[in-house]
Amino acid sequence: MSSLELRGVGVRYGRFTAVEGVDLTVPDGSVTGLVGGSGSGKSTVGKAVVGLAPLTAGRILVDGVGQPRRPGRTPVQLVFQNPYASLDPRLSIGAAVAEALPRTRLDPDNSGSSAAGRWTRAERAAEVARLLGLVGIDPARAAQLPAALSGGQRQRVALARALAARPGVLIADEVTSALDVSVQGAVLNLLRRLQRDLGFALLFISHDLAVVRYLCDQVAVLESGRLVECGPAAEVMARPAHETTRTLLSCIPALPARTVTEAP
Repeated sequence: MSSLELRGVGVRYGRFTAVEGVDLTVPDGSVTGLVGGSGSGKSTVGKAVVGLAPLTAGRILVDGVGQPRRPGRTPVQLVFQNPYASLDPRLSIGAAVAEALPRTRLDPDNSGSSAAGRWTRAERAAEVARLLGLVGIDPARAAQLPAALSGGQRQRVALARALAARPGVLIADEVTSALDVSVQGAVLNLLRRLQRDLGFALLFISHDLAVVRYLCDQVAVLESGRLVECGPAAEVMARPAHETTRTLLSCIPALPARTVTEAP
């Protein structure tokens, strides 16, 4: 397990400041929701953590250690919003997952120590099958291309690919927003189960506080690239301190009151 720390993080594109002065900690084995409206900078924060956005201020630490600024094999993995764009259409789903595996096998408790060197072909295939099964994809489909899968299935494969790298921290960027409502709940339940079973720290990026309330231990709220509120999920939901949080909460649909009709 690992913790993620953002200290004074800033991101600029030319003269435009996308993120400024963000301080946030995602503790070991916990789920933090990063929420905000469109253009608030929440996806930029996720990309900055994995080196896909230019960090112009501050530091990003995993277990107190700074992260390399080039994207690659790091203790942090990002699952993107669009399942149709996150997988190479020319690679089979099995090959996509295998590509993300560490070069050497790890010990059974995933502590990071090298076992007996590089994977054999059979070991690699078995690990790919295990990872696909872990996210609810039939391992027999490993040879299929992404085009043969639905959006929800592709997002499951993208999650398996991220888990293949043995991350201590996982960033999920609006992972259900591009999916049909009918499959959103299944993907959220899968993510919640995997986080609990595997114990990684999860930064869950979303605009939907209803989803965050279901999934997260802690909530951080962004507005115009700045962190305006952060605290335990139950406390923030019950007593929001900032107008942006109150606005996001007001967008949660309320169930209509049940009308009781008395028998004559």
